[in-house]
Amino acid sequence: MKSIFTKSEDAVSEMVDFSIILSIMLLAIGVIVVTGAPMLENIQKAQQTENIRQGFEVLALNMNKVVQGNSPSQSIEMKMYGGSLSVAGDNFINVDLGVWNSSTNSVEMISAVGTRVKNVENSFQDTTICYENTGVWAKYNNGRAVMVSEPRFTYENNALVIPVAKIDGLTSLSGSGLVRVTADGGTKRVERYENISRVNISVTSDYFEAWEKHLNESLKMSIVWENSSNKTIYMSKEYHPNIDVYVANSPMIVTIN
Repeated sequence: MKSIFTKSEDAVSEMVDFSIILSIMLLAIGVIVVTGAPMLENIQKAQQTENIRQGFEVLALNMNKVVQGNSPSQSIEMKMYGGSLSVAGDNFINVDLGVWNSSTNSVEMISAVGTRVKNVENSFQDTTICYENTGVWAKYNNGRAVMVSEPRFTYENNALVIPVAKIDGLTSLSGSGLVRVTADGGTKRVERYENISRVNISVTSDYFEAWEKHLNESLKMSIVWENSSNKTIYMSKEYHPNIDVYVANSPMIVTIN
């Protein structure tokens, strides 16, 4: 009888050990599910955001071919991950130039650009990325805007080139999958202004902070004022000796399908 009881106690002990191990395994799995799932979701979201950013860099390269007159049209395929992609925006760019007037022997300010500028924008959860006036801009987690790729403003050999990519169109899509963005260029017009001693640029945009930083760092323009309530920055720079300014107006019709 003693041996039978011993065997019975051993069996009970083995079952208790198995139950403890099973409980530990289930607890570990539960911890992994609870803590690991959000981590995996965040990793996936970060990768999707990065893919969108890279897609917009490719979009800019192709659309800028139309802006520069190197191609009459471009069609780019992009992938969406559940957000929205639209041609929208109520943004403006204004450029005033200081021209020497020999008759009055003084500098006269003239308006070279004053136009509305739309953009192509992707909204995905709490991130927006857009193509706006030859550059790519982003706002992550509802924070300050940053530049992803530079707009095609150039200054060299005492000549400043200001592009104006004037987008027209009112299309928007939402959901997941592949979409196609098509840009059809219009008649490009380049205007030359000689003997310029001052350039004033104001930009109204959801990405005005990034515009401000770029114009300040790349073109060495000074910040005159900033109005965050209407998302506008005003920049200025004086040139000695005087320079030539080229304003390249490039209209485009953009559709998304």
